[in-house]
Amino acid sequence: MNDYIVTEESEGMRIDQFLSEKTEFSRSKITKMIKENLVLIDEEAVKPSYIIKDGQTISIIGLLNETTDIIPENIPLDIIYEDEDVIVVNKPSGMVVHPGHGNYTGTLANALLYHTKNLSNHETRPGIVHRIDKDTSGLLMVAKNDYAHQFLAEQLKNKTSTRKYIALVWGVINHDTGTIDAPIGRDVNDRQKMAVTDINSKDAVTNFKVIERYKKTTLIELQLETGRTHQIRVHMNYIGYPLVNDKVYGHKKAINDYGQMLHAESLGFVHPKTKKYMEFHVEPPKEFIDIVNQFKEEK
Repeated sequence: MNDYIVTEESEGMRIDQFLSEKTEFSRSKITKMIKENLVLIDEEAVKPSYIIKDGQTISIIGLLNETTDIIPENIPLDIIYEDEDVIVVNKPSGMVVHPGHGNYTGTLANALLYHTKNLSNHETRPGIVHRIDKDTSGLLMVAKNDYAHQFLAEQLKNKTSTRKYIALVWGVINHDTGTIDAPIGRDVNDRQKMAVTDINSKDAVTNFKVIERYKKTTLIELQLETGRTHQIRVHMNYIGYPLVNDKVYGHKKAINDYGQMLHAESLGFVHPKTKKYMEFHVEPPKEFIDIVNQFKEEK
């Protein structure tokens, strides 16, 4: 059972909206859970439209009994490492990690189900331990059984895994290193976006260091201490250095159709069976390097 205490700043919100911001579940899934009496307010069942009040306790007492209905698809995968417990895959920019919100085919989950039947079944996201955005390329760890899934997820939760990214941002960053410690939550003006905010937010910490400076942009390496939705994109925009080609958080026109210039370059974790630390590295895709070279020539 998970309990959430309503604070004064959240008073007046619908319960489904509140829980969609406080949990990993979508609002539609929260609605289904409420209708099946899996969510209680002070031990009483309510409707999804219920308006919460300061001091109330919201309890999630169970999860939906869902089955995976993702269709296996023969989509090529760039597998960096695989054994009987884990897969490390290099996701291309433009590929959605799992179905949802209008993307029901062509996802990494569809490809994984075709590749192997041995995947953890975490709700409707088989094998998916963590996500990166559709237009972010790079490394993801995938679990092939429930024990491996839980073991890897705990490392993410406890901040003991390693995740390093490379990004190209607009502007020339003068200092060599920096830490962005700013909470992230839903943008109050645009529910499709995230933002640095004190309202219904979660702690978020991003560390970065400069790799190379160009005339108009800076190539940086970033390491996450937390894993909030769109964290790097939100944080870099917040300090005035938005990612090149970021059509959501960037302030300048995209230079081509390639997505935001963000690549998950390094991934490290303790193996669930051997208990040995493993780390993997992969270079950015050609499209990423080509864009960097354009700005490098202007140096």
